[in-house]
Amino acid sequence: MRVSIIGGSGYAGGELLRLLLGHPNVEVAQVSSESNLGRYVHSIHPTLRGRTRLKFCQAKQIEQCDLLFVALHHGATQEQIEDLSKLAPRLIDLSADFRLRDPSRYARWYGHEHAALGWIDRFIYGLPELHRDEIRQAKYVSGVGCNATATILGLYPLFKADLVDRTRDVFVEVKVGSSEGGRRENPGSHHPERSGAVRSFAPTGHRHTAEVIQELTLGGEEPSVHFSGTAVELVRGILATAHVFLRDPSLAERDLWKVYRAAYGDEPFVRIVKERQGIYRYPEPKILSGSNYCDVGFAVDENTGRVVTISAIDNLMKGAAGSAVQCMNLMCGFEETAGLMFPGLHPI
Repeated sequence: MRVSIIGGSGYAGGELLRLLLGHPNVEVAQVSSESNLGRYVHSIHPTLRGRTRLKFCQAKQIEQCDLLFVALHHGATQEQIEDLSKLAPRLIDLSADFRLRDPSRYARWYGHEHAALGWIDRFIYGLPELHRDEIRQAKYVSGVGCNATATILGLYPLFKADLVDRTRDVFVEVKVGSSEGGRRENPGSHHPERSGAVRSFAPTGHRHTAEVIQELTLGGEEPSVHFSGTAVELVRGILATAHVFLRDPSLAERDLWKVYRAAYGDEPFVRIVKERQGIYRYPEPKILSGSNYCDVGFAVDENTGRVVTISAIDNLMKGAAGSAVQCMNLMCGFEETAGLMFPGLHPI
């Protein structure tokens, strides 16, 4: 199958290339980058040296293909969707443009009206663990926010089983690596400013909150979610720690084991991580670098009925390119795990 990438010079675009070049069912036809026109892709993504002789082209030079990945900055896809949709019968957009189903929610969280309202309902939210059957039938799939991915997968089993006290608020804090900020440098990413930092960059108002609320609104009851983001000394990785209260405070950890196993026992890329001893008793993003796994753990405060969920991902993989390829596999009838079985590295 011939696939192409528009916006292939960013970190997510590079991960897409890495995955697709090793995929058993895919040929990468073209990759665009306006700022790197004519350069070999390995000059920007050096790990691909010797893997491909592709050069970056302009977006307007992209030809018809079987599936198109769009990895442009926020706001660009919605402005071009009519033209982009003519290039392939299937499209996966990694940006935030089509993640939110409610246009009013989009305007609230992104500060402007959506430019392609008629397209919102055509896209399926690209989190396979929640929308696998819909993705299999879809022509258009949206990416999922990396912070939202980690948060949702940590909390979803509790909400699905209706164990959460909806009268109490949900509190989430994510610790993220520097690659989440993208390839473009800024004063905050300058090494002397970023190195060693533990920096609160979004104590309130993070846009991924909207996705968490959307996906955890089960049975029509919207949760009250409070979300904060902190930058830490990582390049890749997200650790999401969430706090919720149980409707039945008498539930114990053995009860939650059943809930999480029921939700994720057959999931190829979600692992329940809760050990009695060792330094990796709970999820740790460090060991997930380059992998498409989400590791999920939990702990119960039996004195208060509070559950702490801990979930970890590689933000560029399960939080971006990996999930996109997983969605492609579902859309095209391939093995869901095709091209995605790299387990991560240890030590790193």
